[in-house]
Amino acid sequence: MSSPESALEPVTDKIIARKERGIGWLIFNQPERRNAMSIEMWEAIPDVLADFASDPAVRVVVMAGAGDKAFVSGADISQFEKSRSDAESAEHYAKTTAGAWAALGGLEKPLIAMIRGFCIGGGLAIALKADVRIAADDAQFAIPAARLGLAYAADGIGELVALVGPSEAKSILFSAERLDAQRALRIGLINRVVPVAGLEQAVRDYAQRLSENAPLTIRSAKITIDELMRNESDRDMTRVEASYHACFASEDYTEGRRAFMEKRKPRFTGR
Repeated sequence: MSSPESALEPVTDKIIARKERGIGWLIFNQPERRNAMSIEMWEAIPDVLADFASDPAVRVVVMAGAGDKAFVSGADISQFEKSRSDAESAEHYAKTTAGAWAALGGLEKPLIAMIRGFCIGGGLAIALKADVRIAADDAQFAIPAARLGLAYAADGIGELVALVGPSEAKSILFSAERLDAQRALRIGLINRVVPVAGLEQAVRDYAQRLSENAPLTIRSAKITIDELMRNESDRDMTRVEASYHACFASEDYTEGRRAFMEKRKPRFTGR
């Protein structure tokens, strides 16, 4: 990837965070273990995303895996003896991962997963938190829980069902088989497949396009869709209405109308 405009310093070198022309990059950086998620990586995610969320210059966030073998291949099992060896350490691990999941799910800016190679287990769960998933044609997807004797929480399974439907979700979970990129595309697990050589550029072009659109409009769309995907009794329609009205009260709404009338490209500020 090209040199960044600015780089953050997360708590571990196994997460690379940087900002580049309106895009925040969150890169899982343990290629020697196919970017398996260590406890330090989980700990870093909330801080990185909080920084991206608070910076108006960052319009979109992209998650990617370092190297050419994997997006994320699951949890770093080599740490389990230490990080989940007793009740206290297991509780710490659970709280840490819960904080990361909440940060991923709570980001109000567009979140894109750039996927090549293995996207397995917890890695696929991370990708499911993205709003858009763009994959290289060498990507492989799987949830191997049925071969490990473990189970996934209802929230994670619900996200899978929302994308692919109950029948395909059952097939993925029952079989633990690997899906190639084309099958993942056919069932709706990912949005787009591109050749390996063109993956980064395709993601950059798409992210750049999003970064030039009206941030408040995108925020409102994301909030509305996410709330509509909840059970009706759990929806925060007050939040939806507030995001809707914020668009029409914004300077960007005025700018959008003017740009249209003047036949020029709008310059949105997020205000």
